[in-house]
Amino acid sequence: MAQLEVGQKAPEFTLVRTDLQPINLSDYKGKNLILHFFPLAFTSVCTEQLCTANGQENDYASLNAEVIGVSVDSPFVLDKFSKENSLNFPLGSDFNRKVSTDYGVLFEGDFAGMTGFSMRSAFVIDGEGIVRYAETTDGKTLPSFENIKNTLEAI
Repeated sequence: MAQLEVGQKAPEFTLVRTDLQPINLSDYKGKNLILHFFPLAFTSVCTEQLCTANGQENDYASLNAEVIGVSVDSPFVLDKFSKENSLNFPLGSDFNRKVSTDYGVLFEGDFAGMTGFSMRSAFVIDGEGIVRYAETTDGKTLPSFENIKNTLEAI
């Protein structure tokens, strides 16, 4: 499936939070939502991506926005990762890879013999469920936090 594009309706999703409770797109109706997909917890660039998002919490709150980090890691791994990095937003497990597939960011190539993980990407979804920003990087590069913030300011 191709990556979602700006202007498209974001597919509804259900992820598993670190407390094993569901987290859904519909939970954020009326709020702006930033989805940060990342390949694997405890890797250097993934840690940098989520810690950078965590450091912008006040900016996002003032723009009626919340963050969810998404990876194919289990909720148990994500719980440890979240606690070790003092993350202030939920992490959602896409262990079954449905959300990554629906958003068009499931890596199905071959990276050092591994496949089937989320590509490093970011989406801004407005309170009506419309994609307002979509970016997938080369994996080594962080999503543009400046572009994310600019998008939120324009909503």
